[in-house]
Amino acid sequence: MKRSKFLKSSILGLASLSLIKVKAEETTDLDTSNLSDPNVGFNHLPSQKPINMKNSILIKASDRGHANHGWLDTHHTFSFANYYNPDRMHFGVLRVINDDYIAAGAGFGTHPHENMEIITIPFEGDLEHKDSMGNGEVIKNGDVQVMSAGTGIYHSEYNANKDRAVKLFQIWVFPNKRNVEPRYDQITLDTSKMDNRFMQILSPNPKDEGVWIHQNAWFDMGKFEKGVKINHQLRAPKTNGVYAMVVDGKFKLNGQDLDHRDGLGIWDIENLNIETIESGRLLLMEVPMQMNS
Repeated sequence: MKRSKFLKSSILGLASLSLIKVKAEETTDLDTSNLSDPNVGFNHLPSQKPINMKNSILIKASDRGHANHGWLDTHHTFSFANYYNPDRMHFGVLRVINDDYIAAGAGFGTHPHENMEIITIPFEGDLEHKDSMGNGEVIKNGDVQVMSAGTGIYHSEYNANKDRAVKLFQIWVFPNKRNVEPRYDQITLDTSKMDNRFMQILSPNPKDEGVWIHQNAWFDMGKFEKGVKINHQLRAPKTNGVYAMVVDGKFKLNGQDLDHRDGLGIWDIENLNIETIESGRLLLMEVPMQMNS
């Protein structure tokens, strides 16, 4: 698919969404009353240039899009909501990496999504989720949640605690199948499997380890002590690239130094050489570099 067509597809139907502060006690039931708001659209939508190298792109933590609404302090790796950068629309089929800090008792009111694979990974606190499929769950540190929005869903998400913030990554991936039946899944990880090694937390296979999505993608996460060196092999190097996101700590990936919340996307490789400079966690997102035609 041509880049111009890809970029058009990446923002199709993603109109801007009002960021609505919602108190936890006001969202006991899924509320669809705000769906008539003309500012609310599907998938939430309506700086400096990234550092491009031959087969990689480096986005430093400080160079991401940023918005602080008081109740929500968020950083956007790619264009999202009021942050728009034509050089940062996506990495392959990886459309969104939002680094969210949601204040106590606040969150997102009911809003719609369609034809997107949405992955949520909390690192601190508890996020409460309700959706039009009848799911009502609390996602905690150590959990991974996935929604296949498919033909369309509505959901709300807010901080379940009144005394502390919730911190999370929300990640969106374009699916390889459109208009599937919406689906929800959530698992609790055995984080001991991440000690000085990568644990697979997402794949295309429902029978494999972790959650699964409608895309030829794999996510791995690990927590490493200083000095640990790993060679990580891509599953599909002919079609996929990998976007690495530092959760915390410091790492060196294929010779590139990465600090807290730095991101490195790299393609046309078969493996990653990783060294831990300062103890911490690293998230790898291996995704196809081309949209399905």
